[in-house]
Amino acid sequence: MDLATLLGLFGVWALIIVTIMMGGSAYMFLNGSSVMIVVIGSLLVVMTKFGIKQFFSAFKTAGKCFTDKIEKPEDLIAEIVELADAARKGGLLSLEGKQVDNDFLQSGIQLLVDGHDPEVVKNLLMKDMKQAVDRHDWGQKIWQAIGDVGPAMGMIGTLIGLVGMLASMDDPQSIGPSMAVALLTTLYGAMLANMFALPICDKLNLRSSQEETIKALVIDALLAIQAGQNPRVIDTMLRTYLPVSQREVGVEA
Repeated sequence: MDLATLLGLFGVWALIIVTIMMGGSAYMFLNGSSVMIVVIGSLLVVMTKFGIKQFFSAFKTAGKCFTDKIEKPEDLIAEIVELADAARKGGLLSLEGKQVDNDFLQSGIQLLVDGHDPEVVKNLLMKDMKQAVDRHDWGQKIWQAIGDVGPAMGMIGTLIGLVGMLASMDDPQSIGPSMAVALLTTLYGAMLANMFALPICDKLNLRSSQEETIKALVIDALLAIQAGQNPRVIDTMLRTYLPVSQREVGVEA
């Protein structure tokens, strides 16, 4: 699990809830009309902007925010160097049957074993990477849209509440509920955007960037293995993907 996401999201929501409870009754911050206007209204508006399949897939994609399954580049490099050493000693066919955890690397190895030209291998892997990036982009766009629409729906709810309040100034008992709708929809809209949708969008952007880096590393590695480069050279080349502080340790001569 990704502790940063869990601590961040649950921590900020817990902070707000505790603050509300310290100020009095929490029930005064609950309003069904406001929830429907902001949450359901925002989702319906965003659904209008995108396809049904894209819309619902974005919620599945959001699960990536709570998992930390991105492989560490340094571990992947060590595994690739072992594969490069095996290929240099026994040829590309010696990689057949090799099992690795990274699915993208596994499919690339199969392309090498099947004897495809380097240009074909590169084009197929680049197309795979581009499709993955495109899928991630759609998920980010949907969560960004929810973050943009939420405050706008909150403002619409505020206007609805103000209209109701002004229309019933002669009835003091109806002013309170209308004012609650006016204020709580703005609050709900801000919370939906800044405490949920936009953080998820940014974390998905980070996950997409990390995955793209991993796949670019794998493509460079596979092409170098296919070209028969020395494992030590491959190790040095791939370590350019790491922070400077982690580039020192490599394969021994």
